Amino acid sequence: MKGIKKDNSEALFETAKTYFPGGVNSPVRAFKSVGGGPLFMKKGDGCMIWDEDGNEFIDFCCSWGPLILGHNNPKVYENVVSALGNGASFGAPTVLENELASLILSKNPFIEKIRFVSSGTEAVMSALRLARGYTGKTKVLKFEGCYHGHVDSMLVKAGSGLATFGTSSSAGVPEEYANETLVLPLNNIEALRICIRENKDVLACAIIEPIPANNGLLLQDKSFLTELRELCTENNILLFFDEVISGFRVGFNGAAGYLGIAPDIITYGKIIGGGLPVGAYGARAEIMAHVSPDGPVYQAGTLSGNPVAMAAGIAVLTECAKPGFYENQKEKTETFVNRINAHAKNKGYNFEMITVGSIFWLSFDGKKRIQRADQIDGNMDGFKNLFLELLDRGVYIGPSGYEVGFISAAHTPEKLDTAARAFCEALDSIF
Repeated sequence: MKGIKKDNSEALFETAKTYFPGGVNSPVRAFKSVGGGPLFMKKGDGCMIWDEDGNEFIDFCCSWGPLILGHNNPKVYENVVSALGNGASFGAPTVLENELASLILSKNPFIEKIRFVSSGTEAVMSALRLARGYTGKTKVLKFEGCYHGHVDSMLVKAGSGLATFGTSSSAGVPEEYANETLVLPLNNIEALRICIRENKDVLACAIIEPIPANNGLLLQDKSFLTELRELCTENNILLFFDEVISGFRVGFNGAAGYLGIAPDIITYGKIIGGGLPVGAYGARAEIMAHVSPDGPVYQAGTLSGNPVAMAAGIAVLTECAKPGFYENQKEKTETFVNRINAHAKNKGYNFEMITVGSIFWLSFDGKKRIQRADQIDGNMDGFKNLFLELLDRGVYIGPSGYEVGFISAAHTPEKLDTAARAFCEALDSIF
């Protein structure tokens, strides 16, 4: 590989390290897993981004998912500017909150009321409190390989044994918090049955990414999720779908609609902010009646329902709700992925792109569908080498082999053709 220009980004990173831990405001941005310092981005338009050194890339990170219409979408831009012209924040209700809520709820059979917050992590934290407040039970079941933001009780990993209390996976999380969470492997129905049977009286909810997309793309058997739904119903445990990534990405009603499985609580984020900070949680009216000021479960936020973020979300979801939007996204994603996979298979490379909707993931573990986090090879050299070769060829993906990539409505057939050729050339180079 020849390398790209990085003088300005490198200088900016050195300055940033004097301000921020590790020089960044979110760990994955530091490029630790791919080597070198991060690229400092300057501009985005459509499916393209430019960094501070003038390098141009076709972008498949899409700000980690929210930019389903691409960068600087004209309708999002117009809505944001219009809202900003009336004031950035009031800490009081605005009509934009009503409009976005109506747009979501009128088309969603799974939730009846919603509460807007400022991030996916905040949505999960608030919804976990609601699950405990509604059920009167304290413990939570989560699944290895699913990520639910940096909530203390969710930063846990499996202990020893099949159905275990979690152990902290971050400094600063007391074991007492971790012990409120049980952790199971994904896609293991027998372990699930045992855990539910032994802990049904203390479990408030079972939280899962129905399409886990933060530790590889771990596509679950529908039978596993169906049994999880049945067991939760039979044992008075709330089923909690964390759809911060999959919500409005695989379909307007997310994985719940895609799979035809009704959860009790859902969290959203990413896309409903159109690139601005936002999150939301929702459930049927009976459950949401427990949220303050109607009920005893307290949750508040000065910037919740921020008018600028609401305006962006309205513009995005109006486009997503149009007939054929998701079918078109899925078709062009599969065309792109299938072309690269055919090349890899023809050359005998130990590589496969896995996809659902407009999400894809790069697997170096052979030609198989990966369903559990422990199936992922921890050696990320293949990804690192591919990442760097793609940068040389003007393609940007998220700088972590555990993260997924995204295709937006702004990725034209021509740009996808260029990117597919770059992928094939990069694979030829590293293999």
